[in-house]
Formats: sequence, structure tokens, C-alpha cells
Amino acid sequence: MTETTDALVLDLVEWIGREPRLYSEVIETWRTSCPRLTIWEDAVDRGYVARQPAAGGVRVAITESGAKFLREHGRGA
Repeated sequence: MTETTDALVLDLVEWIGREPRLYSEVIETWRTSCPRLTIWEDAVDRGYVARQPAAGGVRVAITESGAKFLREHGRGA
């Protein structure tokens, strides 16, 4: 993974960490058509974020691993 991609994964996890987001909002905001920028997929694959059923749809929240990732990069969760 490149530094650029790592930084974007960190930004995504931090954004979701502020408050759980609807899955549709996450995908709309972070969708990309570039196969080299798989930010959402990387965050899920690394276990930093997870989808959770909720009233009104599916929510996305950071996991313990995601919170740790933020703390390790000085962005506390």
C-alpha cells in the first residue's frame, strides 16, 4: 500500500470515527472509479470499519482496530 492510500484510509476511518455513518453515505462520499484507490475496501479488509444493521439502513462504524489505528497516528478516536 502506498503512502497516499494509507493517508486516505486514515482520513476515512477518522471521518467515520466522528460518528457512525449510513453505508449509503459512506459509499457515495468515498466511491472511486480508480482501481488503485480502493480506500473503502482497504479499510474493511484491515478491519478498521464494519457495517452494522440499524434502523433506517446499514450503518458503518469504526472497530477497536480502527480506533487503535487512529490513536497510533495521533488522531485519537
